[in-house]
Amino acid sequence: MIQGDKIELRARTEADVPVLHTELYEDVLGRSRGDSRPWRPVAAGPRSPFTPGEPDDSAAIFSVVERATGELAGEASLWGIDVHNRTGHLGLALRPSFRGRGLGADVVRVLCEYGFAVRGLQRLGIETLADNAAMRGAALRAGFTHEGTLRRSAWVYGSFLDEVLFGLLAEEWRAGQG
Repeated sequence: MIQGDKIELRARTEADVPVLHTELYEDVLGRSRGDSRPWRPVAAGPRSPFTPGEPDDSAAIFSVVERATGELAGEASLWGIDVHNRTGHLGLALRPSFRGRGLGADVVRVLCEYGFAVRGLQRLGIETLADNAAMRGAALRAGFTHEGTLRRSAWVYGSFLDEVLFGLLAEEWRAGQG
């Protein structure tokens, strides 16, 4: 487990699956905004996208726990890890009742620590919808640089939306730690 000020990231457990599935996957609009793949009806069983799988070098999947309450707050991942180029991408989703508490920014900081200090990556990226003010703010507070906008690149529940790209290099992260 790895801790931040407000959250800790730990391995996903079977007990997390029904909660995450109900609150994050069955919210069709929310899931469509957070995943580039089309939403499909899937039961909260072994085929749920939240069901723990075997460890994989290309992704690290975490459950987010709020430290103050010990409650499951959401999910986080370091995904698309390219071990040759030492790059990866961050993603997170918080349960609705945990949003607006500053947890997302702490999750981003802890994922950066994991990616840079533990995994030895040299670049992390965040891709989010242009209207996702919470994720944009979390990225900027963690030291990410806005690198560009992909106009109308995301099909989300009947509309094309812009995506914004953020990047952070290991040396920038280290400089911000001092």
